[in-house]
Amino acid sequence: MQKNKRTAFAVRSLFPILLLTLAFAGVQSFAQQPQPQFVPQAEDPDSYPDAPGRDDAFYACAGCHAFRLVANQGLTRERWDETINLMSERHGMPKLEGKDRELILNYLAKTYPPKAEQNRGFQNPFLKQ
Repeated sequence: MQKNKRTAFAVRSLFPILLLTLAFAGVQSFAQQPQPQFVPQAEDPDSYPDAPGRDDAFYACAGCHAFRLVANQGLTRERWDETINLMSERHGMPKLEGKDRELILNYLAKTYPPKAEQNRGFQNPFLKQ
């Protein structure tokens, strides 16, 4: 019986060390694996829906950031208008005025309208919507 107690004590004592060793080995093997490389992909206007103003909108926006960022927004015409103002006032985008602004706003509002709300799980039936 005494031998079993010693064995149980030894196992209990070494168990945390064994766990740490296995965890460290797992981290080491993960760290040694080659990590996927980011490969930037060129964007061009032809990658986006064709409509009047596509090229103008692309080049007005893509000078500072990826156009995919714009394409993922989904805003109302009013919000697109506010966004253009914000980009000009805070971020130094050249001001868009007149026909150029109208053309770009028309493209953005038509091509990237607000996204439909998706069902986000449980809806409380007692809340007014």
